[in-house]
Amino acid sequence: MSKIDGDSSQGTLDLLVLKTLARGPNHGFGVSLLVEEASGGLIRLEEGSLYPALHRLERDGWLEGEWQQTSNGRRARVYRITKAGAARLAKAENNWKHYSKGVNRVLRFV
Repeated sequence: MSKIDGDSSQGTLDLLVLKTLARGPNHGFGVSLLVEEASGGLIRLEEGSLYPALHRLERDGWLEGEWQQTSNGRRARVYRITKAGAARLAKAENNWKHYSKGVNRVLRFV
């Protein structure tokens, strides 16, 4: 399984995706929009990073995906977080809080 740590861009991306999908099922573009909106435009998920992450998280059992018809008539893969994904998210959030606390301490110290 993929590792989620605060100290890797992949781990941060995984954390953002899992947290967004914990709100409810969504397709990749919807995840991207929610992250951008929630971050006040400070974080933008690029397709080249987001879709491989969604596929990897699904392969690892943290997400389930199914093809659905969107409201505008397009087919989109809609993802939902699994029980294992929710447990992983809880651990990842805790890891991120400890990591960011450490970074903040260093920034104040140096």
